[in-house]
Amino acid sequence: MAEQVKTIGVLTSGGDAPGMNAAIRAVVRTAIAKGLKVKGIERGYMGLLNEDIKDMQTRDVSDIIQKGGTVLGTARCPEFVEPEVQQKAADICKKHGIDGLVVIGGDGSYRGAQALARLGINAIGLPGTIDLDISCTDYTIGFDTAINTAMEAIDKVRDTSSSHERCSIIEVMGRNAGYIALWCGIANGAEDILLPEKYDYDEQAIINNIIEKRKMGKKHHIIINAEGIGHSNSMAKRIEAATGVETRATILGHMQRGGSPTCKDRYYASIMGAYAVTLLQQGKTKRVVAYKNGEFTDFDIEEALAMQKELPEFSLEVSKLLSR
Repeated sequence: MAEQVKTIGVLTSGGDAPGMNAAIRAVVRTAIAKGLKVKGIERGYMGLLNEDIKDMQTRDVSDIIQKGGTVLGTARCPEFVEPEVQQKAADICKKHGIDGLVVIGGDGSYRGAQALARLGINAIGLPGTIDLDISCTDYTIGFDTAINTAMEAIDKVRDTSSSHERCSIIEVMGRNAGYIALWCGIANGAEDILLPEKYDYDEQAIINNIIEKRKMGKKHHIIINAEGIGHSNSMAKRIEAATGVETRATILGHMQRGGSPTCKDRYYASIMGAYAVTLLQQGKTKRVVAYKNGEFTDFDIEEALAMQKELPEFSLEVSKLLSR
């Protein structure tokens, strides 16, 4: 059993996600309620290395739960993979009295937490990413807001696509994971959904589908294209040339990261933040908070990073059945 944690640091790392502020708020208020001190680390691991660290009180997290982004800021820190950089970060934590650390981010952020845990800093990871690509959890902070933002935007594109009898390729985020594309593809009634995990780059099949649907009287054709495939603009030109159907590409981009988080993202992030503090108070370290099979739980970081995640086969089958 590790020594009792007295001061908790909290940081957000990697891409921002709606709901991160709810998690920060929960960490700060839960820790203070339990008699612990809290220090906010600005701009992720980069801020930790620069010692951008501040004391946080309950009032510091007032009126942030409804805000998108992260009040602590975030940044990429590729040099954090270097052992000497990790040791420097651990030494800075000890210098500021931080003996417990809550890291809100994705897989790359977990690897940083894993390294710090090995160097004596009790570390807990929270799944903060809109991509839903963390294998140990069925939910990641920000995903629900991102898919609702994308869904509403796609509905709007669909309206104008129908008015002009166009084919619209709408590119959504997700890096190399197709969860946003799959969810929006089903929710928006797309005719084609292109997923990095499944796409065979057979554009002729898409072209044939557009021609077939046009013969059936369809006035529009919606293609949801995942970021991991990309090239939506050049794809649109090729499809228009092959079908004669006016085709436009819309890349939704970083708007999916912003905006006020949904109730689900606020609620789940709040529970996860409080859960992380509880783990640290119990002397736990090198853990990842997760939501699995309807329960909030936790996994060893190494176990979590070793897990593989696949798109649900039944959802894929349903997406094909409903697009006919």
